[in-house]
Amino acid sequence: MSPKGKKIWFDGEMVPWDEAKVHVLTHCLHYGTGYFEGIRCYALEDGRSAVFRLDEHVRRFFDSGHILGIPLPYAPDQVKKAILDVIRVNGLKECYIRPLAFLGYGEMGLYAPDNPLHVIVAAWPWGAYLGDDGIKNGIRAKVSSYTRHHVNVMMTKSKVSGNYVNSVLAKNEVKKAGYDEAIMLDAEGYVAEASGENIFIVRQRRVKTTPFTSILPGITRESVLIIARDKGYDVLEERFTRDELYTADEAFFTGTAAEVTPIREVDNRKIGASCPGAVTSDLQQTFFNIIKGKDKKYERWLACL
Repeated sequence: MSPKGKKIWFDGEMVPWDEAKVHVLTHCLHYGTGYFEGIRCYALEDGRSAVFRLDEHVRRFFDSGHILGIPLPYAPDQVKKAILDVIRVNGLKECYIRPLAFLGYGEMGLYAPDNPLHVIVAAWPWGAYLGDDGIKNGIRAKVSSYTRHHVNVMMTKSKVSGNYVNSVLAKNEVKKAGYDEAIMLDAEGYVAEASGENIFIVRQRRVKTTPFTSILPGITRESVLIIARDKGYDVLEERFTRDELYTADEAFFTGTAAEVTPIREVDNRKIGASCPGAVTSDLQQTFFNIIKGKDKKYERWLACL
């Protein structure tokens, strides 16, 4: 279902959804010179709505621009206000939020230092990215033939628009083969991340995720690491191989869109009992309690409207 709302924040103004347009020679459209964020707003059990880890998402948005060398022309508080205003003006209780900064129409060619930088914030309802059944029962994944970016090929800590062609190729490849999601290896053959999610494995109740090499520093990833440590799990951030993934007791993805999604199968090999395991279910349930405002220990992560 295509996203649709009432208005989009566009360069400081609320613009009707269908009027938020750009020229076909927009630089970002040709060269991928933009960067974005993905953020979630949840309906809390007390009737309010709250954006999950707003400060951290806005910080990463600014970091992306700094890494790309195209900084945002706004202060962080202005972007936070724009995000909250977009949710309110569209009358949304729960939604996915997409801030995007991109080089606009002007000079063509790779070097275009004088092109204007446009910034938008859009929001729309969006359910489980990998499906409600995936959240409940786990999904089938396949290791892609496409390698994740090397750290000196693309800037892997920035959500640069052009980076995601790598993810599109991997996602299309595995979807056409009948799988739900792609798992990508780094340039040395170790498990990196999925097309749009970080990955965790569990073996003998020890929780492991890939370190900050070629992966994006996921905010949901960090949240789950904090939750797991708070619960007393042994947590490691270290590289692991494809066969270590195959022999894990449990595995799951994390991400703003995917939230906490179990993996029941990889490359036609069952992961554990081929259903969400005890550790995955525990972390998933705690995460869902937090985003619904049921766990006061983590209420600092919720920016209420």
